Amino acid sequence: MKKIIIAAKSQNNVIGNKGKLPWHSKEELEHFKRITLGFPVVMGRKTWETIGKPLSGRLNIVITRNEDFSTTFNEVQIFYSLEEAFIFLNKSIYKKAYIIGGGEIFKNVINEADEMIISEMNFIAEGNVYFPEISKEKWALESNEKRADFIVHHYIRSADYNI
Repeated sequence: MKKIIIAAKSQNNVIGNKGKLPWHSKEELEHFKRITLGFPVVMGRKTWETIGKPLSGRLNIVITRNEDFSTTFNEVQIFYSLEEAFIFLNKSIYKKAYIIGGGEIFKNVINEADEMIISEMNFIAEGNVYFPEISKEKWALESNEKRADFIVHHYIRSADYNI
């Protein structure tokens, strides 16, 4: 199963500010939905709480260390580690899963993901949560696609880099 990071970040790598996305871009949200629809999305508890409800048409997987955490939504699976979630997904029917955040989840997955789809917004933002640095040794830029509010950078794991 492919692990694909999908994220939107500002030019200074900000992805969040005090529990919220520091911008609103309808075009970027539509891009995100088009790509992830029909596939599992893996997120940390804080990202889940920011969204506040399941993303429709997708299996929502929430990672938390809090064993008392629960939700009433049927389309949400809770796991207490990324490893546990990926074991579950590897046994599932899905050929790929999208890792959608937040900062701690991205830091823990960036060295084992297969691809990254990064929307780089056309501005600098204030925030307190950042996307990790993208190593040119580990990641090869496959393509760029310019949009009105952002550029989509598609990265694949460098052939020279092994986990």
